Amino acid sequence: MPLYRKKPVVIEAIKWSGNNFNEIKEFAGDNVKMLSTNELAVITLEDGMFEKPIHIATIGDYIIKGIQGEFYFCKPNIFDETYEQV
Repeated sequence: MPLYRKKPVVIEAIKWSGNNFNEIKEFAGDNVKMLSTNELAVITLEDGMFEKPIHIATIGDYIIKGIQGEFYFCKPNIFDETYEQV
């Protein structure tokens, strides 16, 4: 079976501390909504057809801007294994 390597891409991301919603809002605009003191709703490309966002980020998660301008979140352990700062 063939093997594949993920192409290197540079992304923009910000870690949610629980105290930096304004900074995240500036970064992601209307693609994020505060649900509670420890939960953010992240509206992704798939969410356009739904009334309620279905991706919930918690404190410590990274909010990522993808290569097509989409937003999603990533758990810190996966982020650390996948990305390095440039």
